[in-house]
Amino acid sequence: MENQAELDAPVEAGTHSPYDVTADVAGLKTLFVNVFFIGEPGVGNPWVLVDAGLPGYAGQIKKKAEELFGPGAKPDAIVLTHGHTDHVGSLETLLKDWDVPVYAHPLELPYLQGKSSYPPPDPAIGGGAMSYISWIFPIGPSDFGDKVRPLPENGMIPELPGWHAIHTPGHAPGHISLFRDKDRTLLAGDAFVTTDQNSGIAVATQREEFHGPPAYFTCDWEAARKSVQKLNGLNPNAAGTGHGVSVHGLDLKLGLNRLAHNFDDLSIPSEGRYVKQAAVTDENGVVNMPTPTSFHVARVMGISAVAGLLLYLFWPNKD
Repeated sequence: MENQAELDAPVEAGTHSPYDVTADVAGLKTLFVNVFFIGEPGVGNPWVLVDAGLPGYAGQIKKKAEELFGPGAKPDAIVLTHGHTDHVGSLETLLKDWDVPVYAHPLELPYLQGKSSYPPPDPAIGGGAMSYISWIFPIGPSDFGDKVRPLPENGMIPELPGWHAIHTPGHAPGHISLFRDKDRTLLAGDAFVTTDQNSGIAVATQREEFHGPPAYFTCDWEAARKSVQKLNGLNPNAAGTGHGVSVHGLDLKLGLNRLAHNFDDLSIPSEGRYVKQAAVTDENGVVNMPTPTSFHVARVMGISAVAGLLLYLFWPNKD
């Protein structure tokens, strides 16, 4: 049995990128959101995909899978931490070749089976380019029909022995994280992230810093706080998140503990649509939402940010 020092040591040996979590949990960044491959690398070895990234990344996900598990590799299952577009964007394309079970929390099914759109984003909070342009992000619903099935009630996924799903709502009603007890490995989804996802500069540089879930799409801040505290209570030794690099050992313990104990100051905006009143949802989707706050300024700044980027990319070279 591992001693405490071994468990607390960084689990970076054998990894190849800043997004890998352990030797058998590889990460891949799809522009600004991560997907994970759980399985011991080797031709023909079983594995599970966690999340499906942005639209247009199915080819890169398959390429990474073949690098890890051999030609034609397909997962035993796909697990979704939640159904926001940046986490399920390539799912439809992947399922054209992969006839495998897809799991999500029952409270996420309305948004994945065409029954309900998500609560709309709140671009007026977050204070960065990603927040300002969030009003253009699609809120669904996606409709994968019966290809997506509910997680077992006990959180144990048959295709993923040794792991269990933990309900960590706040960012989305049915958001889950995955935890492996034997080495305290955590895949947190967007329950917390390791970059300031609200900021375009932070997203581009991937500067490591602990934050609560992306503010512009979080619809229940009280639940989000409790979810971070729940994950901190697990004392994870290695963690991969939906946005940002993976973290290990003491860096993880200190960063997550600080976030859990100072969540209100570090993560909750001073004002915003869902700050004082959460969106009300149930197994059928959205039931009621608070009155929207004005985001005219955010809209103008978002349009300006997009226009500036396009101008930079396509301005004729005068040299």
